[in-house]
Amino acid sequence: MAAQTDASVLIDMKMDELGDWRAELFTRLRALIHVADPDVVEELKWGGTPVFSHDGIICTGEIYKEWVKLTFAKGAFLKDPKHVFNASLEGNLRRAVDFRKGATVDGPALMKLVKDAVALNQAAAEKKAKRPAAKRPAAKQPAAKQRAAKAKKS
Repeated sequence: MAAQTDASVLIDMKMDELGDWRAELFTRLRALIHVADPDVVEELKWGGTPVFSHDGIICTGEIYKEWVKLTFAKGAFLKDPKHVFNASLEGNLRRAVDFRKGATVDGPALMKLVKDAVALNQAAAEKKAKRPAAKRPAAKQPAAKQRAAKAKKS
């Protein structure tokens, strides 16, 4: 839990340093994520990118000069009837939402995406837990050891 707390504190500090519309917007998005999933875990990965996880990555939060982005790791598998996703639409896995200054945030639709992403992660985790452990093939000996073993037999 210490890593969670440390990441949360560092994210808070980063928002305080920014102190502009991006920090306000990111803080609002972050709060919506926490309302949608009270068990969400905050982490910092890849050089300080905020990552929201629950049985796998839900989304990342990225702050750019002109926009704030939430990238959903498995967004292509989520239903988006409200068309919240507006970026990274061409990929087979990720989907993103770019929020520019003054953008309207559809809180209920965003929270639904978060809840659906958590459900998808949990289903994958359950499926993985039910799979029998894969058997590892016997390790091959290096060629030099194989030759030495053959030489001893001769």
